[in-house]
Amino acid sequence: MNKTSAAGVSVALPRQHGAMEYTEPPTDLDQVRMYRLNRVREQLERRDYAGALLFDQINTRYATDATNMQIWCSHYETRCVFVATDGPVVLFDYGNYPHLAEGLPTVDEYRVNKSFYFFTAGPRGPERAEQFADEIADLVRQYGGGNKRLAIDRLSYEGCEPLLRRGIEIHSGEDVMELARCVKSPEELVLMQHAIDVCELGMRWMRDSMEPGITENALWARLHEANISMGGEWIETRLLSSGPRTNPWFRESSMRKIEAGDLVSFDTDLIGPYGYCADISRSWLCGDGEPSDAQRRLYAHAVAQIEHNTALLVPGASFREVSQKAWQIPDEFIDNRYGSLVHGVGLADEYPSLKHWADFELKGYDGTVEEGMTLCVESYIGAKDGHEGVKLEEQVLVTAEGPRILSKYPIESDWL
Repeated sequence: MNKTSAAGVSVALPRQHGAMEYTEPPTDLDQVRMYRLNRVREQLERRDYAGALLFDQINTRYATDATNMQIWCSHYETRCVFVATDGPVVLFDYGNYPHLAEGLPTVDEYRVNKSFYFFTAGPRGPERAEQFADEIADLVRQYGGGNKRLAIDRLSYEGCEPLLRRGIEIHSGEDVMELARCVKSPEELVLMQHAIDVCELGMRWMRDSMEPGITENALWARLHEANISMGGEWIETRLLSSGPRTNPWFRESSMRKIEAGDLVSFDTDLIGPYGYCADISRSWLCGDGEPSDAQRRLYAHAVAQIEHNTALLVPGASFREVSQKAWQIPDEFIDNRYGSLVHGVGLADEYPSLKHWADFELKGYDGTVEEGMTLCVESYIGAKDGHEGVKLEEQVLVTAEGPRILSKYPIESDWL
């Protein structure tokens, strides 16, 4: 049975105590899981790798959907997944908790990881790294068919060196995973839209709470509250600032009390239900007054940048072409421009990252916009040494008919 909130977000009520699940997924999760695992294997096969060893917790989530203290495990080499290109998926977990992988079609074998990071192993780290390398090398021998090429997304020298001595050829697994993740299935899009709905509910809670005297941190907490209460997982950053703290961008939320007439700018970076990211930015005015002419001008430029650059995201467009044709930032705002025009989004920020034309030769790379990519279109407008800045961002799906905006929270159209 579902209950619909006043905000229009469907809230799944818990099933009876003792049930395996306490939520009703909005789509078939096993279909999502197998699509994602097959995407990983397609990339491995394309590069002639025997398999992949994944330590990044976003990548282990993508490949298996098995989770265990994801933020904590991101600090340590304590949990990983071995994906054979033609063979099993083995989850090496932090401890002996096989119930955490029960029922997952993506996990064939569960093992306890022989962790070798210093916090847990101390001076015994090298010994435990040798034991870990024995297990991984054995899996490569069993399922690689003589192929010893292994993709690893991230692993310290202490973990890599014993593998090299066992004849394993180590290759970068970051491109494998980023390219696997960049095209979404229809079922993934259902989960992403659910995360966006939860995020936008949190944004409404923020807007309802925003009044002169509230601190930036207290306002930001409302987004966290909504996310967690609706089944979300965490928020990657704390990018909320007000008044003079909005320029330049990238100050995190503080104990500053927001004043009437301040711009309040934020970037959600929210990891919502089922692990999908909702990455939306807005700028609001605190209090009951009207925006100043200067605030309206900043906002109008940001809207123009978002609208122009979104329209460029059509299948087949090259990254270079998008960068070249992008909205021309007025000179007074060039120095404080955002770091990218457009970036991918899935379980977190991901490939690709499209750079401004002014930065393209130094930092950019080419590629192709593909149908099924989900992309975030960025804008930050704030003059160097200016008083305030506006941050806007929309989450977009690339379709055969062109870009479709997934984020629905309204802009301040009456400011334009």
